Order: sequence, then C-alpha cells, then structure tokens
Amino acid sequence: MSRRHSQSGLTLMEVLIAITLLSLLSTAMVMAMRIGLNVFGRATTRLMDNRRVVGAQRILEQELQGFLPVVATCAGVHVRFGFFQGEPLNMRLATTFSLEQGWRGRPQLLGLMVIPGDQGQGVRLIVNETPYTGPLSAGGLCAGVAPDPLTGRLLFRFVPMQPNPDSFVLADKMAYCRFSYYGPGRSENDPPVWLPQWRGPGWPWGIRVEMAPLQPDASRLQPITVMAPINVFRSPEIEYVDQ
Repeated sequence: MSRRHSQSGLTLMEVLIAITLLSLLSTAMVMAMRIGLNVFGRATTRLMDNRRVVGAQRILEQELQGFLPVVATCAGVHVRFGFFQGEPLNMRLATTFSLEQGWRGRPQLLGLMVIPGDQGQGVRLIVNETPYTGPLSAGGLCAGVAPDPLTGRLLFRFVPMQPNPDSFVLADKMAYCRFSYYGPGRSENDPPVWLPQWRGPGWPWGIRVEMAPLQPDASRLQPITVMAPINVFRSPEIEYVDQ
C-alpha cells in the first residue's frame, strides 16, 4: 500500500515576487496618471491664458472702434471742447461699447491707464468705466484750461485718473505699454504723424496701443500692438443744429 502525498500553494519567495511586481505596476500607473494630469493642467492653463489675451485685445479694439465724438463744456470755465485726453500712459474717451453689455449697453466714459504691475514687475493696462449720461458728465472731468505753450491753443486739463476696486485689467505682465495718436503734421504741407500726446484740435485720426510681454514665450499668445482708426467727420468747435 502506497501513500500519496500532495502539496499545493505558494512559497514565500513567490509571494514576495508577486507583491513586488504588483507594487511596481501600481507605482507606474500612479506616475503615468500624475504626468497626464500635470500635462492636462498645463495645457488648460495655457489655453486659458491664450483666451484671456485674445479676449482682452478684442475688448480693447471694440472700445476704440466705438469711439463717440462727445462735445462737452468744461466745468467752471464754460468752454466747449471735444472730450478726449491723449497722453503716453493715460487716455480718456467716450465709447458706445460697454464691458458688461457689449454693443447693446449704454455709452461709457473710459479711463485707460498704464500702472506698475504686481510686486513692481512690469506694467499692466487697466480701464475704468463710467456711464455717459450727457455732456455734463463728460465736462465734469475737465479740471480747467490753459494756453498750450507749443501751439497757443487752449489745452484742456483733466482730473487725475486713479485705479479702484472696479478697474478691469486688460493686459498684465508687460515690459511696456504706451499710447500714440495719429494726426496732421505741424503744417498743412507736412504728412500725418504718430504723436505721443494729443494736443488737438478735435480728435485724432487713429489710436495705437503698443504692448510687449515682460517674458516672451513662443508657446503662448503674446500681447500685440492694437491700432484703430477714428472715423469722426465733425469738429468740436462747430455747433451743429439738427434740421
């Protein structure tokens, strides 16, 4: 009579090898998921940054294209003037485009400012909106007049612009941002030129906003120069009467 002895199961070494392989496989899967999530996060961030740049530039173009030729009376001196302030780092104008309601909103008085960026890094472009309710609302921003030492014409001064909690950031982290204005030369025979400051009369023929990124990155959309023609065919010095 023979006795059969059968043994079944795994040895300790086989169990250790199986656990090690499973651990390596789990670690590889976790690392692959982490890498995939990081790539997805960077792609999403880049997409949102690109959309923000495109959206801000579109808003700026629409604000300039909606230029409204407002003739106001300067408060305190009762002198009519074409409402517009054009300086290298500040610009005021009236527009038919509203940030909240687009082209269907009520006209706005815009104050565009170039201010230092966060923690003093570069500069940013911000805009303040004030509803335009008539010539008096625009004239209230005039702080007085004085003769222009260059041309002898009246030069209108405006109340200073200040950032506030409602200021909208159009562009940020830029190396520079400046405004220039297209208009006639010094004499009738001179060709039109781009000027760093608009001294009038009337309104400029075009506005240019030059921008450059603080840290250029070829993989992302960068702020570019925005130019807009100002198609105004009236003079603030002539009082028009509706027939």
